[in-house]
Amino acid sequence: MATVTKPKLAKPEVRQTLCFIGGEWVPSQSGKTFATINPATEEPIAQVAEGDAADIDAAAQAARNALEQGEWAKMDARDRGKLMHKLCDLLEAEAEELAALESLDNGKPVADAQAADVPLTIDCLRYYAGFADKIQGDTIPVRGNYFTYTRKEPVGVAGQIIPWNFPMLMVAWKWGPALAAGCTIVMKPAEQTPLTCLRMARLAQKAGIPDGVINVVPGYGPTAGASLVRHPGVDKIAFTGEHLTAQTIMKDASQTLKRLTFELGGKSPNIIFDDADLDAAIQGAHFGLYFNQGQCCCAGSRVFVQESIYDQFVERICELNRHRKLGNPLDPQTQQGPQVDQNQFDKIMKYIDLGKSEGAACLSGGERFGDRGYFVKPTVFANVTDQMAIAKDEIFGPVMSVLKFKDMQEVIQRGNNTFYGLAAAVWTKDIAKAHQMAAALKAGTVWVNCYDVFDAAAPFGGFKMSGMGRELGEKGLDAYLETKTVTVAL
Repeated sequence: MATVTKPKLAKPEVRQTLCFIGGEWVPSQSGKTFATINPATEEPIAQVAEGDAADIDAAAQAARNALEQGEWAKMDARDRGKLMHKLCDLLEAEAEELAALESLDNGKPVADAQAADVPLTIDCLRYYAGFADKIQGDTIPVRGNYFTYTRKEPVGVAGQIIPWNFPMLMVAWKWGPALAAGCTIVMKPAEQTPLTCLRMARLAQKAGIPDGVINVVPGYGPTAGASLVRHPGVDKIAFTGEHLTAQTIMKDASQTLKRLTFELGGKSPNIIFDDADLDAAIQGAHFGLYFNQGQCCCAGSRVFVQESIYDQFVERICELNRHRKLGNPLDPQTQQGPQVDQNQFDKIMKYIDLGKSEGAACLSGGERFGDRGYFVKPTVFANVTDQMAIAKDEIFGPVMSVLKFKDMQEVIQRGNNTFYGLAAAVWTKDIAKAHQMAAALKAGTVWVNCYDVFDAAAPFGGFKMSGMGRELGEKGLDAYLETKTVTVAL
């Protein structure tokens, strides 16, 4: 029986490129624009409005008005949930177009956007839509003749700054809990990938979410992003990105004592014992590093393999890389697309050169793929030591470092020897060992015999320099709520 090959998708239509403020599509007040680039071809896709302090101020005012005076302020919680479900219905109706737009702007394979990004986006928003009418306080017995209870109220205007690696999904992670809590939003999407965020704003308006509740200002971090952090009318900042930017945000937010949540980077240890199901571990390690071109904050970029199976593991990972299909992201057969932009491409190639110069053995990849677009061949380094730059720094690309270890105590110490603490994984058939490792590893998420398993109900976030607070689950909702205590004399 002949295999049916799916045709390459047509280039999606770009419809929204302006700022979305108070329900209106408006150019930036400066009139400036910037180009968003197709990373597969290095050609401009569209010119997008470049917002700055003036646009952030207008958006913050619109969000404040919607929070305190508009329909949103008086809306029943169940009706908020219904509007969020309506948004999800619209996302489902445009799923194929949204996946193609994400692929075009970000460079990820459209098959990944269809299988992961779009459905996970919808699932997250539906999860929080169900939470909207289940936010409740407590009654508290206190001394004396008093009745004391607590109220859960929205924190206020939420400033949200998202990264470029999962643009749609990061919108959902931020919008979902904020909308369920009754907050209003000013979002700055990454300048590399603003298009799906803007499309989602249009769909939110179409779903009936009142004007001013969601505002989107594209722009750059030092201008739009910094203005959002410093704005006195913004009550909270949620940021996903890297730790140096988070440190700057903390300093700037200190003037107004904004509530802060950070989901930052990682250098996650993926630990494979010799008693593991090796076939599953190899597939899991390959996916855990190369998915999304290695552009995942929780990527398993430090793969620790017990010495008795080390050579076999390296050989088989390299074999998988040799058969990996790189190419046009809009081709459903493509498994790996380009890196997001020239800066990311250059950074990855610099680390590959560092790995070679420091004495690691580059056994797969290590070079550009093709002559157009920001493609990097899937790369494996063996004979890596803990002191090498490729083993310490977050590369954020398709570069795997494979390190050899002897026993459990050694790998615990080495796995934790990083200022990051976002995720980790353990592969073993020994259930006692699995639980010991899960307890010992200093990371916000530990996967056992799996990798990159996410659910909207499971909290996600980091230890140490990998972040503050949690996203997803009920913990993610708490970040958008204030607790008010009310005491009544009886």
